[in-house]
Amino acid sequence: MTVEFLCPVRGCRQPLPREGRTFVCARGHSFDVARSGYVNLSQPQDKKSKNPGDSAEAVLSRRRLNDTGLGEGLAKVIVETGRRVVSNAVPAILDIGCGEGFFLAGLSMAIGGEGLGVDLSTAAVELAAKRYPAMTWVVANADRQLPFANGSFDLVLSITARHHPAEFHRLLAGRGCLIVVIPGADDLIELREWIMGEGSERDRTETIRANYHPHFELLSSESYRERRSLDRASLLDLLISTYRGGRKSQEGMVASLSDLQVTMSREILVFKPR
Repeated sequence: MTVEFLCPVRGCRQPLPREGRTFVCARGHSFDVARSGYVNLSQPQDKKSKNPGDSAEAVLSRRRLNDTGLGEGLAKVIVETGRRVVSNAVPAILDIGCGEGFFLAGLSMAIGGEGLGVDLSTAAVELAAKRYPAMTWVVANADRQLPFANGSFDLVLSITARHHPAEFHRLLAGRGCLIVVIPGADDLIELREWIMGEGSERDRTETIRANYHPHFELLSSESYRERRSLDRASLLDLLISTYRGGRKSQEGMVASLSDLQVTMSREILVFKPR
């Protein structure tokens, strides 16, 4: 990996090159690569709980959904967008909030380059590293300063994940593009109506555009939408893998369904650093 890592220890930020199976800085701070192939660069101040980020249950639910082909349509749009905006023949690609690696792996394998995924969930990163060993996987907190040098990447992805415009701008440092994917206004509207008794649309696009405006210029926006008939098992996985997961009463409501037509929609926003 040619991306320059920086030591995450507070007050250090020295270069953190890899030596064998260890990342070590000049001040002696070291981080071992786990047997499954990822490195944990999170720090105690990054953690608000013992196991931050998505739970293992949520991560496995999302992988099962992707393995049924549920994410393939969106993945194709992300690949097409990446091909359109990346000019570097061997781009460095960062997926922030990478989860179990599905979208980054698809993009990196399709357009080439170096893929690096970051997530706060150790369960997610471990699962990604086991299935996609050709890429680099890091446990770190995207709400803080990430352990990479300025301008390290040609393309940064935030796919229904965290938003940190100033940090994303630092990582791109005037080059490349940022792809932000957010839920569409009618995303999961049928499931929300079944569980919560209301299915109102929630348009987040203008809020996101305003948040990024100080650091980025919007180049393009595109909507993706599909409806699928999901069986009970997939509906339960969908519930568990979203913010509504883990509520036993809601799981019981979904368990009473045999199937449901569900809308999955996304807004794909492409930004260029100012």
